[in-house]
Amino acid sequence: MGLNPNPHVIGNATASESPVETDAVIVGAGPVGLFQVFELGLLEVRAHVIDALAYPGGQPVELYPDKPIYDIPAIPVCTGQGLTDALMKQIQPFGATFHLGQEVTTVQKQGDGRFFVQTAKGTRFLSKTIFIAAGVGAFQPRTLKVEGLEKFEDSQLFYRVKDPADFARKNLIIVGGGDSAIDWALNFAADGPNKAESVILIHRRDGFKAAPANVARMRALCDAHEMQFIVGQITGIEERDGRLMGAKVTGSDGVTRVVPMDALLVFFGLSPKLGPIAEWSLEIERKQLVVDTEKFSTNVPGIFAVGDINTYPGKKKLILSGFHECALAAFGAMPIIYPEKKVFLQYTTTSPKLHKVLGVESPVFD
Repeated sequence: MGLNPNPHVIGNATASESPVETDAVIVGAGPVGLFQVFELGLLEVRAHVIDALAYPGGQPVELYPDKPIYDIPAIPVCTGQGLTDALMKQIQPFGATFHLGQEVTTVQKQGDGRFFVQTAKGTRFLSKTIFIAAGVGAFQPRTLKVEGLEKFEDSQLFYRVKDPADFARKNLIIVGGGDSAIDWALNFAADGPNKAESVILIHRRDGFKAAPANVARMRALCDAHEMQFIVGQITGIEERDGRLMGAKVTGSDGVTRVVPMDALLVFFGLSPKLGPIAEWSLEIERKQLVVDTEKFSTNVPGIFAVGDINTYPGKKKLILSGFHECALAAFGAMPIIYPEKKVFLQYTTTSPKLHKVLGVESPVFD
């Protein structure tokens, strides 16, 4: 299959009477899904990418676009948005078509071995292979269950931070005991353009599932009266004239106090929901797809799973592990996509063919 030399187009394909025929459909446009485009592209396979979000980047962009990531090889530090931007630039030569804001609802094996894939918006495909890179599935933040609170979501109640500037100079309550809660508490308590008027961290116990160094920094800021930490749980709210004015916090002593605030940020982690994936006849273990470690195939030949959605002995949920899985999955799919073609491992450093695919000049070595 020839490759589109122009940069790929991001958009929503409209439903057509005839399904789109393709060699590969990638479900998920997070970092691992984007790198799957790259690994397939090196093998001259052009992909269609489907994601429920309205933009590429997946969990890192949706939940922590400005948080630093330190464990991407050769990149000392980047943000979730920065990593996504770099991956989008890297896959430009391969002409992937993006179908954003769409959830895959149907996957059916056809008589000719291909898969019929349909989204909730009616976009249909006939594909030789499917690569599931859906992270933890249709991830949803775990919500704070307090009567009457839900109506303030996205106005004064937030489960993610999209723009830290929105919270500058405000009185914030941050709830949670993991890395996200601690990181954002430190962010908004620190001097800078996004510094909050006040930061109060609330957690149900005096123990945290966060990086110890950051917990120590948080305690130091509390000692310096730069922020406050309360052991307790939010059991109610106070509102006036349609605005959230305060949270009722029941402490470990059983006493309930009202804590004033402008905004409430809740970080209870993600609740993985496989959604329609659970109905695709795939082997599932603890809401993850079981794969082999040779080609990261599921129990259904032609359907591969890479990234946090899969499980196997020794699995580590790291972005770099997902990148490795993409490479082996791409090679594993080639006998299905091009059964008559011999595929050899080539190196982007020295291969003129790969230089042509990437649209770069072959270097001259002395």
